[in-house]
Amino acid sequence: MRGPSEDYSRIEKAILFLGENFRSQPSLEEVARSVNLSEYHFQRLFRRWAGISPKRFLQFLTIEYSKGLLEESKNLLDVTYEAGLSSPGRLHDLFVAIEAMTPGEYKSRGGGLRITYGIHPTPFGPCLLATTERGICGLSFHRREDCGRAVKNLKSQWPGATFSEGPALTGPLVNRIFHSARAAAGRPLNLFLKGTNFQIKVWQALLKIPTGAVVSYEDLAVLLRRPGSARAVGSAVARNPVAFIIPCHRVIQKFGAAGDYRWGSARKKAILAWEAARRPGADGNGADSSRPLAALP
Repeated sequence: MRGPSEDYSRIEKAILFLGENFRSQPSLEEVARSVNLSEYHFQRLFRRWAGISPKRFLQFLTIEYSKGLLEESKNLLDVTYEAGLSSPGRLHDLFVAIEAMTPGEYKSRGGGLRITYGIHPTPFGPCLLATTERGICGLSFHRREDCGRAVKNLKSQWPGATFSEGPALTGPLVNRIFHSARAAAGRPLNLFLKGTNFQIKVWQALLKIPTGAVVSYEDLAVLLRRPGSARAVGSAVARNPVAFIIPCHRVIQKFGAAGDYRWGSARKKAILAWEAARRPGADGNGADSSRPLAALP
C-alpha cells in the first residue's frame, strides 16, 4: 500500500512533468505513465492532492504562458502555436473559459474601449461610477479626498481604454441604483466585467441574494457546488469591482459578524441596515426584491 509521502512524490513529479512539457499538450495517458500509474488512479490522486483535474492544471499552465507571450506583443497565431495549441480557436476558448475575456481583449487591456466616469453622492458617501457602451464596469465608494486617487486606480485597471469624465451620463445611473423606488421593477442594469471564470460565477451567485438577506462564505461555496472552497470564494468576493450592485456586502462570517469589506466595515453595516429597513414587509412599503438590480451577460 502506498503511503502519503509516496503519493506526494508522484504528484510532485507529475507537476514537474506538466511544467516541462505543457507546450506539447500531453495527454492524460502520457502524464500518468510518467509517474507509473493508470489513467484512472492518477486522475483520482491528482484531483485529491491538487484540487483540480490534470487537464485543468494543464490549461492554467497554458493560459499563463500565453498571457506572457501576449504581453510581449506577439500575434495571436504565434501565441497559439508556441503554447502548443492546434488553432487560434482553441486559444480563444481557453481564454474565455478561464479569463472570461477573449485573447484580443486581454492583449489590448481595454484598447478601443471608451469609459465614462463620474463621482456622485450616495447614502453611503461619494461613489465613483464608470460605464461603457456594454455596461457598468466599476462602482466604488471613497472619501471625498480620495476620489482623485480612485480615478487613477480605475485608469490603471484599463490601461488601453479612453477615459472621459461625464457626470451627466453617470448621474442617472447612480440615481437609479440608489434613489429610485422603481429600480427593482425596471430593466436590470447591464454590467461589463473582467475576471476569471470562477470570479464571474461568484459574482453571478451574489446577484441572487435577495435584498435584506445575508449568507456566509461557506453558504455561498455550497451554492456554487464548491463546498470547502470558502477561502477561494472570499477572495473572489473581495475582488468584486462593482460595489452595491453586485452585493458582496451581503456575505458575512459564519458566526454572524459582518466581517471585512473592501470599502470599510462600517459602510458594510450601514448598507445592510439600510437594506433591512427597505426589505419587503419591514414597514409594509418595501420594494420588491425578487428582481436583481443588475444582470451579467
